[in-house]
Amino acid sequence: MPEWGYSAGELDPERTVKCSGRELRISPKHAVEICRTIRGMRLGEAKSLLEAVVRKERPIAFRRYKKEVPHRDLPERWHSGRYPVKAAGEILRLLEGLESNAEYKGIDAGRLKIIHAAAQRGMKLKRYIPRAFGRSTPSFETLTHVELVGYEIE
Repeated sequence: MPEWGYSAGELDPERTVKCSGRELRISPKHAVEICRTIRGMRLGEAKSLLEAVVRKERPIAFRRYKKEVPHRDLPERWHSGRYPVKAAGEILRLLEGLESNAEYKGIDAGRLKIIHAAAQRGMKLKRYIPRAFGRSTPSFETLTHVELVGYEIE
């Protein structure tokens, strides 16, 4: 089994909680945009934002992966956005895990701020679809790693 690490640097273990989701079946591009949005938010804000995204009430601003992305009415000064429902649901599940880790360590979840949210591409699931005349078409799916770190603020 691989030994997973975190890309976050030196952190105070007394006031820090971590959680990660490895090999998730979500889009890496959607996960990157969601992590960029929730980084720096408090835990309650991030959870309410992602619940609104799942209900398709509030879009996520797409800043990097924005080719042919439609314009949405966003509260921040940005024009292109989407509703990544599947990725938002998985990251919301990770935020709930981060909250339970904080309760286990005795940290107040109401004062938790997300200081690190990162998404990286994972391994590829390689499949091939058989076609006519002995040919085949590749059908690859990229998995995603997401890691979250919360810090208790005063």
